[in-house]
Amino acid sequence: MHLTTLCYIENQGRYLLMHRNKKTLDENAGVWIGVGGGLEENESPDEGILREIGEETGLHVSDLRLRGILTFILPDWGNQLAFLYTARTEEWDFIPCDEGTLAWIPIEEVSSLPLWEGDRVFLPLLTQRKDCFSLKLVYASGGALLGYTLDGVEHTI
Repeated sequence: MHLTTLCYIENQGRYLLMHRNKKTLDENAGVWIGVGGGLEENESPDEGILREIGEETGLHVSDLRLRGILTFILPDWGNQLAFLYTARTEEWDFIPCDEGTLAWIPIEEVSSLPLWEGDRVFLPLLTQRKDCFSLKLVYASGGALLGYTLDGVEHTI
């Protein structure tokens, strides 16, 4: 299982999201996601997400918090275990990223964007809950969400 990180950086009611539109072979092509990426050897999730934030945005963040452990079952791309974070920044200007186009999106508008269906499950939890949750997202080949398990309770789509 591949270990990854994912962070939703907030500034004045907006999340910094990346429209994945620059890489040819990209499991996230065409969708909007937070910033993050794979862990490097001997790197903790906290170290990994801070490195990824720096590499992809150049922003300095505060209030970094682990919000969830996400298990992605992805037949087309391989399973992933992701450490989901939130953070805050006072900065607006970010560096260009070679993986996609970054933009500040009002939180209430995020659900109208092209997203992974599983993101529609966990994104509301970031504003509704303060605790750390466990979420397993099971996808079919082709990317349709089949079901999910949140904190041990199974849900089918």
